[in-house]
Amino acid sequence: MKISLSALMLLIGFVLTLHLAMNAQVGAIVKNPRMGNALFWIIGAITATVIGFSGWDAGFFSRLKEVPAWLFTAGIMGGALVFGIAWAMPKLGAGTAFVLMIAGQVISGMIFSHFGLFGSPVEPVSFIKIVGVLLLIAGAAIVTLAK
Repeated sequence: MKISLSALMLLIGFVLTLHLAMNAQVGAIVKNPRMGNALFWIIGAITATVIGFSGWDAGFFSRLKEVPAWLFTAGIMGGALVFGIAWAMPKLGAGTAFVLMIAGQVISGMIFSHFGLFGSPVEPVSFIKIVGVLLLIAGAAIVTLAK
């Protein structure tokens, strides 16, 4: 099971790269990354709605009151993140942009796992994980600064 989930996450990482690069390209072509991003989110909202309603659950709406309001800011974050990526990627290049994003994700993922944030299984930070993060940061610096 863990191998198939790992393969799925690897595929998702590839699709995320493709998606964000396509979003950035649309923004560059229309010379307006804000409007390009908005179009992607409209299409994404329609897709998410279709997927969501395919798993209709009448109790869903009654359980919404249990969700802390601040968790809904994730939608705001998502829109802002994708815009930021679409704006920055043509300036930085896809390789640099993604290496930096992956480094940020690995570091924050380790912190989330260490403290068990957002329901993550607790996996304490170890010396070897710190070495791995330092190597990741060094690799990100090499990719970012190399000419």
